Amino acid sequence: MERLNSVKTSFFGKGATQLLTEELQKRGYHRVLIVTDNFLFESKVAERVGDYVLKANVEYAIYYEVKPNPTTDIVYECLEAARALNVDMLIAVGGGSAIDTCKAVSILMANGGKVEDYEGVNKSSKRGLPIAAINTTAGTGSEVTAFYIVTDPVRHSKMCMVDPNCMVDIAINDTDFMMSMPPKLTAATGMDAMTHSIEAALTPQSTPLTDKDAYWAITTIKDYLPRAVANGNDLEAREMMAYAEYVAGMAFSNAGLGMVHAMAHSLGGFYNLPHGVCNAILLPYVMEFNGRDSRSYSRFEKIAVALGLGQLKAEDAVRSVVAYIRGLSEQVGIPKKLSELGKVDPKDFDALAKLALADACMAANMVSPTQQMVVDTYRAAF
Repeated sequence: MERLNSVKTSFFGKGATQLLTEELQKRGYHRVLIVTDNFLFESKVAERVGDYVLKANVEYAIYYEVKPNPTTDIVYECLEAARALNVDMLIAVGGGSAIDTCKAVSILMANGGKVEDYEGVNKSSKRGLPIAAINTTAGTGSEVTAFYIVTDPVRHSKMCMVDPNCMVDIAINDTDFMMSMPPKLTAATGMDAMTHSIEAALTPQSTPLTDKDAYWAITTIKDYLPRAVANGNDLEAREMMAYAEYVAGMAFSNAGLGMVHAMAHSLGGFYNLPHGVCNAILLPYVMEFNGRDSRSYSRFEKIAVALGLGQLKAEDAVRSVVAYIRGLSEQVGIPKKLSELGKVDPKDFDALAKLALADACMAANMVSPTQQMVVDTYRAAF
């Protein structure tokens, strides 16, 4: 049997955040904590969301210390604020970091314990505190997935949690909140969404239903990401990227991810590197690795069609897809190699490989790699 995960309510398009007021009124919430980062707080974005909350006669406070790759310390600090205020809902304003922080706090509010208790798959027993997510990027898909990621600063690793109890109740993708994304962030989050789509298409757990979403997202990102990077005010490109990252999120939340994300999580936790950039650099190399297995050929053939490359077969499809993704990354300004990030040290590859093999995403990869295979892939990408 297949379980399909979905949020309860989703709103898309310019000005969609105003619909939050009616949703809060209908659901009868009393006190909410808006969870965001310092930039979105200082630029009054969180306050704009707060205005819609007040219109619903709901009290709110703002926690604005979320950082990229949020750590357990940030989660516990946010949890303390939520408990002190006795909130009955959390509102994430931001990208994956804010939404994932809310998901972790939501699970802890309902289930107790420590963040570390929930690493892995389906570790909680109770539905988390309700969450609304005002997404300000177009990449992570966290507003529609059963995944959340928290960095353990002690182990220097990212913990991957897969849990339907964490899922967002109200998801809002409002392009008014996305137009100001700078080109580098647009590129990184967009390539994150492309990675979600391709990994969902390649995993053995994919189905015709998840394939429908994965291949549509691949085509849409191919068409609109370069436009969104080149011109942040391109409303159509912003809207289509918002749809694409959401649909990619539905695909991978049900089909799973794979080796790219497992390896990227290791890099992010170890060096505090941007997740989307790590994914984009690693993606071609992991595709080459998976493409050595003939079981992948039919998937690569479909990806080639989705990318507009035509009816290619077997190894030709693998080579062409890999080349296209490399070219797309270069076109939107993603570094070509891990060495360009300035922090990655080859002496750490064995440790990184061990972390990657323990990551929950690795289990969904088409080919089960050895530790040496993962090390070799890191070296190739370096």
